Amino acid sequence: MHVTLAEELMLLSLDDESGVAKDGSSAGWAAAGGLLADLALAGRIAVDEGRLAVTDRTPTGEPLLDECLDRLAAWVERKAPGKAKAADWLTKDHPVAVRSAVQRLCERGLVVEERRRVLGLFPVRRYPEADGSVERELRARLAGVIRHHATPDVRTATLIALLHAARLHGLAFPDLPRARVELRFGEIAAGDWAGESVGQAIRNMQVAIAAITAVTVATAATAATVAAG
Repeated sequence: MHVTLAEELMLLSLDDESGVAKDGSSAGWAAAGGLLADLALAGRIAVDEGRLAVTDRTPTGEPLLDECLDRLAAWVERKAPGKAKAADWLTKDHPVAVRSAVQRLCERGLVVEERRRVLGLFPVRRYPEADGSVERELRARLAGVIRHHATPDVRTATLIALLHAARLHGLAFPDLPRARVELRFGEIAAGDWAGESVGQAIRNMQVAIAAITAVTVATAATAATVAAG
């Protein structure tokens, strides 16, 4: 089953049993970046010096990507020339990206939605695993690259670049030393594994995601310090 990069990122984030998202904020940024990366790989968008442009409005045939393409095209059209920044789009769209990716996983039968109330009052949704075959294949691909130093294909390298930018090393390999995973992810993320235009777009997204994630982590750390004090 072919799934999008955003869906792969959410599969790694969602706990198989509880359905709770781990590293939810960072995974959300990465999922939004995954939609853009897939559109770049499909030749629908370009990113140059952080600026987004829609280069082809032709549908890809994948509903998740086509919905994102429509949203993105409308947003870019409302912007002044040169003002459609990738970082601004990621900030705006990441909650939508997460909801859409998880909904698509439900439609594919890979996770199931469970609705509950916390303390009998507050509604929450959880998405435990229903079919683990796609996630097992995904983790096997990643393991081949990280544990056995196999050469990644373009999509796997793109996924690793997104995980690295969002500091999600532990989602992919919770049982390995972070320093080892981070080093290998960094090597792959810096590699020349995509064509020039696609590679440029993905590098721009890496920079945007890394910057946003750094701010998010710093803000959370500050809040925790204040609360502890």
